[in-house]
Formats: sequence, C-alpha cells, structure tokens
Amino acid sequence: MSGNDQFSGASLKITGGRLLDGHGSEAPNSALLIRNGRIAAIGEAAEKADADQLFDAKGCVISPGFVDLYCNLREPGNGQKGNMVSETRAAARGGFTTVCVSPETSPVNDSRAVTHLIRDGAYVSSPIRVLPVGALTRGLDGEMLSDMSGLTAAGCIAVGNGSRGVRNARVLRRCMAYAQTFGLIVMLRPENQSLAADGYAHDGLVSARLGLLGIPEVAETASVMEMLLLAEETGVRLHLSQLSCGRSVEMVADARRRGIAVTADVAMHQLVFTEEALSSFDSRFHLRPPLRSEADRKALVAGVREGVIDAIVSQHLPHESAAKQAPLPDTEPGLSSIESLLSLGLELVQRGELTLTELIRGLTSGPASVAGLNATIGQDDVADLCVFDPDAHWTPSKQTLISAGHHAPVLDRPLPGVVRFTLVEGREAWRSA
Repeated sequence: MSGNDQFSGASLKITGGRLLDGHGSEAPNSALLIRNGRIAAIGEAAEKADADQLFDAKGCVISPGFVDLYCNLREPGNGQKGNMVSETRAAARGGFTTVCVSPETSPVNDSRAVTHLIRDGAYVSSPIRVLPVGALTRGLDGEMLSDMSGLTAAGCIAVGNGSRGVRNARVLRRCMAYAQTFGLIVMLRPENQSLAADGYAHDGLVSARLGLLGIPEVAETASVMEMLLLAEETGVRLHLSQLSCGRSVEMVADARRRGIAVTADVAMHQLVFTEEALSSFDSRFHLRPPLRSEADRKALVAGVREGVIDAIVSQHLPHESAAKQAPLPDTEPGLSSIESLLSLGLELVQRGELTLTELIRGLTSGPASVAGLNATIGQDDVADLCVFDPDAHWTPSKQTLISAGHHAPVLDRPLPGVVRFTLVEGREAWRSA
C-alpha cells in the first residue's frame, strides 16, 4: 500500500461519534488514539493522551474498515476499464480497507508471476490492502488445475474461477481435493453454464414480457447442490460467491446443519434491486447472475439478517462507457458499485429491512472471518477504520465518481451515508472534502 503518509509514524486522535464493530458492540466514542498503525488507547486513556493530529467524528459512526471478498480492479489489464489507482481510490472512498481481487485479470492470475504483478502494483499504487485470489484452473478454462502451491506461496488467500464456471464435475472435484491439501478456501460463483446458456435476465415475468433470454434459478441451485456435495466429500472450505436465489440460501443453511464447511456472500445490488430494474432495458442492470424476483431479494436479505450469508460484496466490475451503450443483449454485464455500496445498505436500514449492526457485520466481521482477517476495534488492533456520517448525503454522477466505470446502480439522486475518513494501518486512505 502506498496510501497517504500523513499519519505514518504520527499519532491521531479521533473524538466523538459512536463505535460500532461487526460483532454487535456499540458505544459512544469519547476518544480513540492511533499510534504506529495500531489502536493505542480507547476512552479515558485516549482522552488524556497527546496526539499529532485530531479528527472530530461528531455525528459519525466509527466502524472497522470494510472488507470486500469479490472485486475487480482491472489490473493487470489494458487500462480501458480502470486500473489499480482509480479502483482502489474508489474503494477507499467507499470505506473499504481490504479488497480481494478476482483472478479474472489480463493475463489471468494463474501463476506466481501474475500474483506478484498484482501485489507489486498494489504496493506502489493502492492506498488500501489488496489480496489476490488465484485461478482455480489454468487460464480459468475449467480444464487443468492451476499451480495452487505456487499461488499460495506468492500470496493468494484463496482460489476461485471468478465469474466462470467449471463445466466438468470431475475437474471440480479434483480442484477441491487439491485445494484442501493446502488448506485453501475455494471461492466459486455457482452457475450451471448449460442451463444458463446465453441468457442475460432472470427467467421470470419481466423477461417473458420484454422478450429477454432468461437464466432460470435452477442454473444456480443445481450448481450450489453439486458444489456442496463435492465439498462434503473432499472436506474443502467452500465459499459460495454472489448468490442470487432464495433457494440457495436454504441450501447453504441446510449444508451447515450437516456440518459442511461452507460460507456465502451476496452482492449488495441483489439485496436492493429486482428483475424490474430491467423493465426499461437499462443496460446497467445487465448482470451475471441476474437480478431476480422480489421473493428472492427478500430471502437474500433474510439470509444476511440471520447470518446464513456471511458477507455483502460489491461485485465491482467497471467498464468503459461503450461497453454499456449497445443494445441490451450485446452489452457487458456488471456494475460499478463499490463507491455506492454503503449508501445502498443504509437505505435498507432506513426501510427497516436490516439493522445498522447487521449491515456492518456483513461488511466487516463476516467477510473478515472468511478471509482469515480481524475486524474489531480494540486495544492494539490494527487501525483499519471507516468513519462515516449516516445522515449526510451525496449524489453519485459521472462527474463525482472516482471509478473509471460510471455505470453505478444509482445516478443523479441523493444517497445517504458519506465516508468522512478511511484509515488503513493508521494511514489516511480517504478523507472527504
């Protein structure tokens, strides 16, 4: 991490606001002292201590920094859709201190060399922590196993196949068994590619009315069942990424009751929007997996509320403008979502669908536990913090977004929640004007 060295080697005192960690603890903040990248004191001891810098967090929430388990930074790549600088700054602006990057880079992250390229680029250019996820198969082709030993040694925290499936169940079984020998998490987005075929919308009322090619729910649930059974047999730690169906949540809950080591996440836009977002042929909402029914959305929210879904991810996938300007079937799937994720979550809180504690858990302790990280605010903890004002508003637009992708889920209307300050290991990664 390069970051802003304003507080490197200096001390910072944050006063006011309220402390809210991802485990349900909430308390007023009289003072929080940060020194040498760690939380040196909280409360009375921090009040009495001198500090080189002061930050007034009155009216704000102070939480652990957000952790994203699925994000695309577009580097290495051709730079047209974004790069390490633009996308990590956008993440810091969104309150994220750690992002796990998809192996779908160009070239694919299936070797030590590419992993080192990502890590070296992050060291030079990123204000936040960047954790690579290695490719499960070479070239993400779903045929030959990748060099998991080399990827692990190079710094990959998990292996996965990004947004691509593994068609051959025998290959997937071998991958899981091999990953298990290294204690690696296997992160997979469940999709039966034969059932999904060339679809680009939920196979439901909206696709039928508009004549759009549908992707049925069974394309996901059939894959979830296969992955759970293979995980049960191999003993691998399985993480199901970007769930979109209510039935998938039920299957994960049942698998846990049977003792299968499985965790899961959901993209924020799946908690907020439904298939109706495509009614006007809005290409921003051409997504994979697609936005599904209101019943599915409610079931996913309930999964977060009940802890069956461990984490909320951005599924950030920036594109250049041209990628979203063709007729809907010809556009590229994905949203530029990392800057507006907190705001969309706060709207769920305002509607009473989630509590603020549940939202913060899905952004901090939940994903941190999957990635083997810590996300608490305590004495001697690493000072990865997000300070945000839940009552302030901002308006995302093509002019105000930092990401190279301007296809945010909400544009040109006020959203709640402004990140005032993001700290990574005590260093300033973002501060609002």
